[in-house]
Amino acid sequence: MTPSLRCSAATALLLVASLSPAGSLAAQPATTPSARWAEQAKRVTIMRDQYGVAHVYGKTDADAVFGMVYAQAEDDFPRVETNYINALGRLAEVEGEREIWRDLRMKLFIDTLELKKQFAVSPAPMKALMTAWADALNYFLATHPQVKPRLLTRYEPWMALSFSEGSIGGDIESVNLRALEQFYGPRAGGTASPSRDEVDAEPSPFGTEPGGSNGFAVAPQNTVNGHALLMINPHTSFYFRPEIHMVSEDGLNAYGAVTWGQFFIYQGFNERLGWMHTSGGGDVIDEYLETVTPKGKGFTYRYGTGSRPVVARTIRLPYKTANGMAEKVVTAYFTHHGPVIREQGGKWVAVKMMNNPLEAIQQSYGRTKARTFDEFKQVMTRRTNSSNNTVYADADGVIAYFHGNFIPKRDTSIDFRRPVDGSDPRTEWQGLHTLDEMILLKNPSNGWLMNTNNWPFTAAGANSPKIGDWPVYMSEQREDNPRGVHAVRVLQNRKDFTLDHLIGAAYDSYLPAMEQIVPPVVKAWDALPDTDPLKAKLVVPVRTLRGWDYRFGVASVAMTLANAYGEDITAASGAAARQAGLPVLDFIATRAQSAALLAALAKASDRLTADFGSWQMPWGDVNRFQRLSGEIGAGFDDSKPSLPVPFASANWGSLAAYGQTGVRTTKKYYGNRGNSFVAAVEFGPKVRAKSVLAGGVNADPSSPYFFNQGERYATGQFKDVSFYRADVEKHAVRTYQPGQ
Repeated sequence: MTPSLRCSAATALLLVASLSPAGSLAAQPATTPSARWAEQAKRVTIMRDQYGVAHVYGKTDADAVFGMVYAQAEDDFPRVETNYINALGRLAEVEGEREIWRDLRMKLFIDTLELKKQFAVSPAPMKALMTAWADALNYFLATHPQVKPRLLTRYEPWMALSFSEGSIGGDIESVNLRALEQFYGPRAGGTASPSRDEVDAEPSPFGTEPGGSNGFAVAPQNTVNGHALLMINPHTSFYFRPEIHMVSEDGLNAYGAVTWGQFFIYQGFNERLGWMHTSGGGDVIDEYLETVTPKGKGFTYRYGTGSRPVVARTIRLPYKTANGMAEKVVTAYFTHHGPVIREQGGKWVAVKMMNNPLEAIQQSYGRTKARTFDEFKQVMTRRTNSSNNTVYADADGVIAYFHGNFIPKRDTSIDFRRPVDGSDPRTEWQGLHTLDEMILLKNPSNGWLMNTNNWPFTAAGANSPKIGDWPVYMSEQREDNPRGVHAVRVLQNRKDFTLDHLIGAAYDSYLPAMEQIVPPVVKAWDALPDTDPLKAKLVVPVRTLRGWDYRFGVASVAMTLANAYGEDITAASGAAARQAGLPVLDFIATRAQSAALLAALAKASDRLTADFGSWQMPWGDVNRFQRLSGEIGAGFDDSKPSLPVPFASANWGSLAAYGQTGVRTTKKYYGNRGNSFVAAVEFGPKVRAKSVLAGGVNADPSSPYFFNQGERYATGQFKDVSFYRADVEKHAVRTYQPGQ
């Protein structure tokens, strides 16, 4: 806990007591909220280890949830609150009109009345967890009056259902905000103004930089100790998830990464098994072209041989202004396929996706308590982890890979990669595939498996699924990616894996994409006549690249030059690659013109020289890790201290991904996305794990835990995880109860 958030036990009790008219905690019935919170806090113990990681112990699962959510609020309440402001479609109320379309997008799918109904019918154990979640946040605010929420001053249990699955590749976020605004803006009487993440720019040939995650599992036959190993390596925005440990006397004992504000470990392990999610899987979202006709004051849409009424729903979008609150009112439209999100070719486009928050939250929590593969698979049968694959390993020596979890059955004669005819009943989903009908690998004979957000057909080398054996919609990805190529290289043909060897494999410095795109520019330079001005200009840059081993490192000048060249040549080649139907790296390697290659290299060297005085800069002098504040979206400053980082972009095949999103305002490169929480786990008679976290668990710069893992992160030096209570107690620097 940061010093600014500390509160004595006596003060905490006085604050809680002051919430009731009676003014005295002892005089209140045990059923009043303030008394209930204080009583539950007595059943919780939080131990902070030397890294600030909270190890939370509760008598029941609900007690453990209460403690772990309270601990999260101590570490970064603004991120907890912001996640739920966004999930509830209320971001414009604190950030202004620019966010109303993001709010509309959420409210098209998240209906608070429906969430309240789902909470009402939730099983009693899940109700208890959601109630503990809300109580923890309310108790935190009651005992920390110096913390001023931006919007949410009171949490209700049903709110937990608004953010129930945890994936960064949220299905709802796939809906384009600009298109949504263009469709509904005029109908709401507003003007079309770009939202924060929508810009008029050519899209990156790679998508979000650097996208994705890595999951590796190694079977006992390939390890020195004869125990299964798991590598948990999500690539997210930094500080998106902290690490935490939650334990109860009801059999819960889970450690890993939690998305701020959620009450379940999203990626992690218990004493028997572990799980790692990678975004991807099958095609889980479909768009339907609806033929709409005005009728009276509304609309109908064609379906089969007849028509159906378009459902209209009024959605209110309050937003903050300089003079107070204002509101836009939008009439949103729905067909039986889902909400209408844009117009295309004179037709309305409705989108259909999974929306089952109660099942999703039960699945998300349930996997943390599974103890065998069969139990874990049974949890997966809820089929609500819609945007993820799962890499798995356990103490029985089982390794497994689930490619997707929620996959609708479809008519395979129809191409669902594009919007389909909404009037044709053949385009309807035909239920969901069962788990055994999906791509599932268990204990492949090669003894390893992986996923890097790539297709599943290289997941286990020669033992991978065969591409022609499955409907095309079973895999959203249509090809391998450089990280997939790299993962096979470091996992295959090895029998000597240990925890440290697995970490070494996950941080291997080879960049397979560079081996694709660097030789063509060297070859192009070799073919230049001596009279060409570029021959002399690029002689030293080409010599530098020619002798490079395609590996990153803080001292590597070639890495700096190759990265700048890679950025320029992919940007220049993106449109032509799309037109040719090729991945951009393949296009550069096989079809890019020599002139374009050499121009990109010249531009890269000139850009580096302009920024740094010379293009011959060691990579670690350019590629830096810096954390100046705990604010969401905090910027960077070349004049402030930072650490050198050897890692590179996932786009080049770096398994240890490190990159920057958004507009760069500095000359140096500062990562804000990539490796975040990383853990390697060994499942022996006792579980053993090592981990590292980007920066630290606490968002307050005055906290000793704000950047105490920065050096470890930047150098790939993992810490030992304290999992068993004796080890936790040995390393605990503070032991307390919520409210103290």
